[in-house]
Amino acid sequence: MRTQWDAFLAAVEERGEYPSRQEAERSSRVVLALLGAHLVGDVRAELAARLPETLALILLNPLEAHEPLSPERFIRATAAWIEGATEKTATWDVSAVLSVVADLAGEDLTNQILLQLPRGYDLLFGRPQPI
Repeated sequence: MRTQWDAFLAAVEERGEYPSRQEAERSSRVVLALLGAHLVGDVRAELAARLPETLALILLNPLEAHEPLSPERFIRATAAWIEGATEKTATWDVSAVLSVVADLAGEDLTNQILLQLPRGYDLLFGRPQPI
């Protein structure tokens, strides 16, 4: 079931403690574009089906990572895409968006997503995995 745009952004805004809906939207667009470049197949399609349509299109954009980014490099890439961001603020942005994505996706899909990503993303999704 597709989540509504306002509900998704409100959750990101609250989780990220953003002062405006625009900042939550900016972070969501950047993080989901980068995430989409790392996901493939049914997992990517199933996550897109649960996102608001605008964000689903961003996730499904044909951007493709040449190599999987470690969580640290994912954060640096996010910082590079957000004007004025630092690695510290980008970590906050990534975690705010991905934790809402994890809530939306549910445990099974989140675990499938994590299987497609390098080790360490579980913390960014707010779902620490046992070692």
